[in-house]
Amino acid sequence: MLGKLARQHDPNVLVGFDHADDAGVYQIAPDQALVQTVDFFTPIVDDPYTFGQIAATNSLSDVYAMGGRPLTSLALVCFPDKAELEILERILAGGLSKMIEAGCTVIGGHSIRDEETKFGYSVTGMVHPKKVLANQGAKPGDALLLTKALGTGVISTAIKKGTAEQAWIDAAVHSMTTLNKRAAEVIISGDFRVNAMTDVTGFGLIGHAREMALASEVSLQISANSIPLLEGAIACVRAGYIPGGLKNNRDFAECLVEYEDGVPEDVRAMLFDPQTAGGLLISTPEGERLSAAMNDAGVSAVKIGEVLPEGTPRIRVSV
Repeated sequence: MLGKLARQHDPNVLVGFDHADDAGVYQIAPDQALVQTVDFFTPIVDDPYTFGQIAATNSLSDVYAMGGRPLTSLALVCFPDKAELEILERILAGGLSKMIEAGCTVIGGHSIRDEETKFGYSVTGMVHPKKVLANQGAKPGDALLLTKALGTGVISTAIKKGTAEQAWIDAAVHSMTTLNKRAAEVIISGDFRVNAMTDVTGFGLIGHAREMALASEVSLQISANSIPLLEGAIACVRAGYIPGGLKNNRDFAECLVEYEDGVPEDVRAMLFDPQTAGGLLISTPEGERLSAAMNDAGVSAVKIGEVLPEGTPRIRVSV
């Protein structure tokens, strides 16, 4: 829909919505630019405090994905008129706990009455104009690193059905409440060359890889056996706990994907699983050195593929 609107021309806009990037970047000084993003959604777990944590982690992620540092946030609340206010208090407390962990100050917000609870944040961060990490810029020969396992979408669906095993829930919640802060800090504080970066969220791994490939005018090769999966993710797919977002992602992006013989159907489905507060997808010529540094810092960074010269297919999934 944004593509149908009149384009604004502002030389201070360093990153807009041209390439479906994670956040907008607006330069305010020679050495300073604002990173701005917004995200909110309905509850995906039963516990209000945990839901608040997940919503905050997800909202902060786009700032980290641009190489930025979160500064301030505004809470966005939709809450039923007849619901208990103690529930909302717990949601807000959970979100605040993650904002404090991120060093991001909550300075206000807005609330409305709604039949269905929705919660999230608008987040503003800061980045040096010359150090913005967009989804554009991946180069042939780069390694593709992923910092979190996939599976939060199918496991969340199993949670809603009341059939998720506790181990699956624990693994998904831990992933969804882990900030991408440490991973971003390793990149920002080190001398690593990163050509492109994005976070894997609602469009799934293939959806966000597609955006990177198109914006960078390259093709990608992804190794199915290298992709980390959360405990219970494959079991959820096999049991039919397929979220609508997975089906939509597959309908939209699978036309650009070619599979090597031997890639299982359940793994193919997982490539399109919509993630909440997912990991970072990083294109770097220093894959081995960067992944080692991240793992030393407690971030599970895994090489899942590489960048190829532009060609057909746009994304090839090998065994």
